[in-house]
Amino acid sequence: MKLSQASLSLLETTIKQAIGKFTCGCEQTVVTDIHLQANQNSGELFVFDDEDEELANITIEEWMTYEGDDFYDSVERILSSLLNTMKSRGTFDKLTILKPYSFVLVDDEKETVTELMLMDDDTLLVNDELLKGLDEELDTFLKELLEK
Repeated sequence: MKLSQASLSLLETTIKQAIGKFTCGCEQTVVTDIHLQANQNSGELFVFDDEDEELANITIEEWMTYEGDDFYDSVERILSSLLNTMKSRGTFDKLTILKPYSFVLVDDEKETVTELMLMDDDTLLVNDELLKGLDEELDTFLKELLEK
């Protein structure tokens, strides 16, 4: 699924609107997850906090017309990329949320589909891309270690 630049901008604006509630300059808030709930039929994206309080929502036209069986996989790629771009721009730097917290993609029943991004100063999420070739590297390392 490919989204238009206008839809990507709407998604970014909606996420900024949702997290804007955590930039008050007051005491730090304890939030463990920010839930992003995408619905293929209605095209809606809802953003919730831990207490299921709606922080923001938007309708994405391309989602309503998407016919593929891999809706959540496509949404995961889009939102992960967008969140990483926003993180690299410093969008999340001034939030008053205690770390660690996560952005999580959830389904219509609010069950976790995947963790999109973990915000923590010391933790790195391990994904398939990071693990590619790890078995071979470990085998080679162990072989060289045992030969010495």
